[in-house]
Amino acid sequence: MAIYLRLAFILLNICCSLWVKAEIIKVAGIDWCPQICINDEKPGYVVELVNEVFKGTKYSLEIDHFPWSRAIKNVLQGKYDALLAPAKAEAPNLIYPKHEVGKQRMCFFTKKSSQWSYSGPESLANLQIGIAVDTSIEELNEYVKNNLAQFQFQPYHERYVLQNARKLDKKRTDTFLMTKNTTLYSLSLAGLADRYREAGCVSNTSIFMAFTPELSKKNNVEEMTLVFDRRMAEIYNTSFIDKLMRRYGL
Repeated sequence: MAIYLRLAFILLNICCSLWVKAEIIKVAGIDWCPQICINDEKPGYVVELVNEVFKGTKYSLEIDHFPWSRAIKNVLQGKYDALLAPAKAEAPNLIYPKHEVGKQRMCFFTKKSSQWSYSGPESLANLQIGIAVDTSIEELNEYVKNNLAQFQFQPYHERYVLQNARKLDKKRTDTFLMTKNTTLYSLSLAGLADRYREAGCVSNTSIFMAFTPELSKKNNVEEMTLVFDRRMAEIYNTSFIDKLMRRYGL
């Protein structure tokens, strides 16, 4: 009898182990290094953080990369369970947990020879400005809405920074907006960091792992967000985030 009980216990553990690995959270993201990267060795600090969040739970993550607008749409429609990593104003209809996964700082970039720097909305007069579609700039959202002719909208994808740098070179724009870490990373990777400069920043905004509002997934999403917030609260009490940011030179 003892042998049979031991065998039953082993089988139960195997079944439970399989159950823990069974539920996949389908995540839509973008190529947005160093936050989200298409790189197996260094997939981005946001990706490493959310993988740590769900490590040891019944969930595992499956991340696919899209242009930003399509990533948002996929999650809104319930084709994907979660989105990495919007500010709330960029996708206000998604379901947001309590805890953020990082910060994004939107900054202006110009040619190094330019004398212009951002000092408030009034300093934008008469400029042509590159900006990504579906990007929130917090304090400038109203200005953008009221001055659309000044902004050249472009879908965000992995070539966004370099394409906007070329627009500066061709004098098609005077400046462009993008998150600071991503722009510096992309320019450095292309060997162009010495040709452009940061020309002032707008806002420092929280970014999140946000979940689909699709009603058919409501119960699953509620459980995912509870697990996410519980695990994030635990991680905040460790040195994991500090070590992770140092790994990416941040």
